[in-house]
Amino acid sequence: MKYALDEKPGFVPLLLYGLQWWVVSLPAVVIMGLVAARLHYPEIQPQTFYMQKLFMLTGATTVLQVFWGHRLPLVVGPASTLLVGLVASVGAGVNATYTAILIGGLLLALAAYSGFLSRLRYFFTSRIIAVILILIACTLMPTILRLIHSGQEQATFHLVFALGMVLALILCNTLLPGIWKSLTVLLGLIGGSYVYFLIFDLSVPSPFMDRGSFPLLLGSLDFHLGSILSFLFCYLALTINELGSIEAIGHMLRADGMTGRVRRGAGMQGLVNMVAGGMGVIGPVDYSMSAGMIAATGCASRYTLVPAGIGLFLCGAFPGLVFLFFSIPGAVMGSLLFYLMASQFASGLALLVEEKGIANFNNGITVALPLMTGLLIAFSPPSVFNAFPELLRSIIGNGFVMGTLMVIFLEHVMFRKKPCS
Repeated sequence: MKYALDEKPGFVPLLLYGLQWWVVSLPAVVIMGLVAARLHYPEIQPQTFYMQKLFMLTGATTVLQVFWGHRLPLVVGPASTLLVGLVASVGAGVNATYTAILIGGLLLALAAYSGFLSRLRYFFTSRIIAVILILIACTLMPTILRLIHSGQEQATFHLVFALGMVLALILCNTLLPGIWKSLTVLLGLIGGSYVYFLIFDLSVPSPFMDRGSFPLLLGSLDFHLGSILSFLFCYLALTINELGSIEAIGHMLRADGMTGRVRRGAGMQGLVNMVAGGMGVIGPVDYSMSAGMIAATGCASRYTLVPAGIGLFLCGAFPGLVFLFFSIPGAVMGSLLFYLMASQFASGLALLVEEKGIANFNNGITVALPLMTGLLIAFSPPSVFNAFPELLRSIIGNGFVMGTLMVIFLEHVMFRKKPCS
């Protein structure tokens, strides 16, 4: 390693490595943030302010984790599992949705700092974790389709464009050497937008238009029980993601005191998600892709994340810069989200193979039925769930939640292994 975990590089290397981390962090914030913002606000002005808040929160979280959280070189970005919750709860309203995120963050912080997280490991076997990873990808497919076909014209072209772009990204990820591999999504963001603008002459809104004034915090809390229960399942998945990322990087770097790092890291994410809910933006999580960046650069110093975090924070301070991201075509964002979810799907399959998660028919059903259930609900028309009480509608109408409940039931109840007598 050029720089070890707790080693401080000189000023110039610090900035250079920080720039690389910033470039790697940027696409996730842009893609997830724009999708989340457009779920709630049709106008460009509140979308811009949403992105400003998200950039600032993500940058601040990165710095907080480096100094007072897990103290590992981990990229921070919006949680895709919470995006599933946003899509499912958008009908409940902004205040209800982000109140649920605030409560989920509070419970995560309490579970982490109390030591309760260690008890959850019993429920989350490798098979359940793999299914949850795949479920997130599957239940986001309706959102991906809406993004790809957002123009509602030339549907055949948009489908071909999306598939071609995803294949190009996979080829880049396979062929690019070293640090360039970590830049695949950013290159796709730039290259895909350039190609799209070559084909379509789209008008871009002026960044100097009146953006108005919007509140920094939610106007009021709205305790919608259905949304809260729905997001609890999303936070179970977020917790798995957080623990997995910390454990993976900690194992890679042979970091000491991992019990404390897990407690502080997950606890900090819980506190930050509380803040995210109060600000009305999607909550963050640590990304496991940091391992590829460390392997490519040979630098594991946690301090190199500080310039990246400051850079993300400063992005939010300049609305004109944030406004430029709104010129990204929906088809490009949908294609990038498609690629990211395909990568997550592959991670779930790899985990099943590595842990021998499907050894017989019952194991296969434990994986297949929850995925089919999630897809069935995700693609069902909303009117199907109108017959259910409002409290149950946010749960039964959420493919991710129902898939998660199904895999837990199959794993721990129906096909539970009986102890040897």
